[in-house]
Parts: sequence; structure tokens; C-alpha cells
Amino acid sequence: MIELNGVTKIFNQGAANEFCALKDISLCIETGMVNCLQGPSGSGKTTLLSLIACLSRPTLGRILLDKRPVSGLPERFMAEIRRNTFGFVFQRFNLISGLSVAGNVMIPAYPAGPVYKALVEKTAGLLTRFGLESKAETPVEHLSGGEAQRVAICRALINDPDIIIADEPTANLDSRLSLEFMDILGRLHDLGKSIILSSHDPQVYNSAVVQRKISMHDGQIVSAE
Repeated sequence: MIELNGVTKIFNQGAANEFCALKDISLCIETGMVNCLQGPSGSGKTTLLSLIACLSRPTLGRILLDKRPVSGLPERFMAEIRRNTFGFVFQRFNLISGLSVAGNVMIPAYPAGPVYKALVEKTAGLLTRFGLESKAETPVEHLSGGEAQRVAICRALINDPDIIIADEPTANLDSRLSLEFMDILGRLHDLGKSIILSSHDPQVYNSAVVQRKISMHDGQIVSAE
């Protein structure tokens, strides 16, 4: 369970360009489900995702993960929660050019200091699972959009997180690849992963894979169904 109690996020507080991105958000997100934050650009979806995933802190309010307050923890504890709890699929995938597919997948695991041989084997298993075994040594800049997407998913899974966070994951994909991505999310959910994603794409938020749609507008929750 992820709980947000009275969460407000203000950027550039006290400055002339102060901006309130989220306004008094109170929300409970059940784990074990596929949740989608839906709304137009500027509605606060990405900001809310970043708070849920311990990537940033609220200006006001509290966030709890399994009843444990997390939004006020020191950064080193926040980093540990991020590493052990969440896997991230970013809008533009954020793969590192010049590194191979395997190298990109392994990056999130390094801070935990794994045995390298075991990490290589785990990476190879993920690449095989997503049909990328022949691309392991390929520089990521040589991949197609669909391949880059699957590499990003492998990277998100390398630490075996409980929760997958995906921010506008289909924004740069065509309709076919968007449907393929939602199919992958469905399979990950079947394997026990909780998923929280954001999208303004009807093909995503109206997908049968999505179990709960949380609609946002101007930094507020307008419905959660």
C-alpha cells in the first residue's frame, strides 16, 4: 500500500516563478494492481510519480510505503528504497549511448555490489526472456524503438523490484509497439509485479490491462476508479 496524505509539491517556492504542481493530494494505491495516472500534459502525472517512487520529496504532506513514512527519510535511505522497491521505465528510456545492451541493463544493480558472474547470468536471462539475447553486445544507439523499450524493461527488472514505475512509456512509440508494451505489462502483472504508470494515451489508459485509472487535472485528482 502506498498512501499520500495531503501532498503538495511546489517548485521554486518563494521565487517569482513559483509553481504549484500538486495541490493537497490524498490517495491510496493498492499494490498488486496495474494503476494508471491519466491526464493531459501539465496535469501533474510525472510529478506525482516521482514522489511515489521516492525520486523527490513533497513540499507539504506525507507519503507512506506499507505504513512506513518515507518522504522525510534521509537521502541514503530513500536511495535504498528506490533500489530495492522500484524499477523504472522512463519516457525516453534513458539508455546510455556507447554502452552495450547488457551494460545498460546491469547499471541499476551495481550499487548493491552483486557478484559479477551472477549479475551477468541474470542479465542474460532477462535478455533471453524478452527476445534480446542476440543484442547483448550491441550498442544501444543501434536499436529500434521496440528493442530499446524492451531493454528499458529488462533494466527495470534487474533488481527484481516489487513495483514497476513507467512514465509515459509509449509517448515515443507507434500504436503497434504501444500495444506490445501493454501486453508486456500484463505479463509482468501476472508474475506478481505491481505497476504504476502515467499516460495521456487512450490506448494505454483504456487498456484492459489497467485495473485502476486515476484521472488528474491541474495538479489535482479528479477521479479514481
